[in-house]
Amino acid sequence: MTKLPTTPAFDLTGKRALVTGASSGIGLGCAVALAEAGAHVVCAARRVEPLQNAVTAIKAAGLSAQASPLDQTDLEALAGVFSDPFDVVINSAGLARHAPAVETTPEDYDAVMNINLRSAYFLSAYAARALQDAGRAGSIIHISSQMGHVGGIDRAVYCASKHALEGMVKSMAIEWGKSDIRINTICPTFIRTPLTKVTFDDPERLAWIMDKIKLPRVGEVEDVMGAAVFLASDASAMVTGTSMLIDGGWTAG
Repeated sequence: MTKLPTTPAFDLTGKRALVTGASSGIGLGCAVALAEAGAHVVCAARRVEPLQNAVTAIKAAGLSAQASPLDQTDLEALAGVFSDPFDVVINSAGLARHAPAVETTPEDYDAVMNINLRSAYFLSAYAARALQDAGRAGSIIHISSQMGHVGGIDRAVYCASKHALEGMVKSMAIEWGKSDIRINTICPTFIRTPLTKVTFDDPERLAWIMDKIKLPRVGEVEDVMGAAVFLASDASAMVTGTSMLIDGGWTAG
């Protein structure tokens, strides 16, 4: 009789996960998705009250989560989070300050790079070191952007940070592969969240977005949640150093 292959598990029962930027938007969606898949999720963010409200809602749904207030640009505080290793880490913290390149201030440049790249770099390193010290496999996932693969109007700084993140992930994947530590990115298009409301409320910007997205709608948080579980689970055991584009066909041409 033919021996059938076994579908790898999407189940995360018994896994310990960290999600940064988890107080709202994509980060909250990722935290819910991992918790629904069975993980215990440590939710981290700077804004304490929204973070506590998010965790309360997750727990009220019968899922396992706890709040961990964190400014991940504080590298000492960030390092302390990894006193014990996490099986899954999703970094959803990010910042955008859009302006024409000739109008970008050094302060805005530094702010975007500090959260989008510097903190992401050291979060990855701390997460990987903790796993290596424990002799454990793990999955590190960064919420990047389609703008890590293309350019965009008034987005030179943001695109620079995300293109750099994509290159960083490829190099780290090469270094950590032999330790069975995977690292990837999720690259969404414009997702409807409180942070993107200003963009969607601008008719000119909305027209530009809808012209670029090939599917007949903008993205929703739910569009990212399945990708988060896939990259966190054994279903993606052979996936590292790459990006999952959830862009409605934006980068297809």
